[in-house]
Amino acid sequence: MKAYLLSIAAGLLVGVVYSLLGVRSPAPPMIALAGLLGILLGEQIIPLAQRIMTKDDVAQFVMTECRDHVLGRLPGDTHDTRDA
Repeated sequence: MKAYLLSIAAGLLVGVVYSLLGVRSPAPPMIALAGLLGILLGEQIIPLAQRIMTKDDVAQFVMTECRDHVLGRLPGDTHDTRDA
């Protein structure tokens, strides 16, 4: 239930931002795709910064976890390393 409430709250926040920017919902496809890309990349900022601060292997993170999250399962990928 908590996830649904957070999702509704996030949707309301996005609706307010859309209103302030003068973008109508549903947004035109290019604007919607750009927004989704921003969300996906934005979700990776904190984990990336944490790895930089702890001097972990950033390249390995980008090539595995970050890539899997942003791009999803790519064609030809025969195993799923993500949690179900």
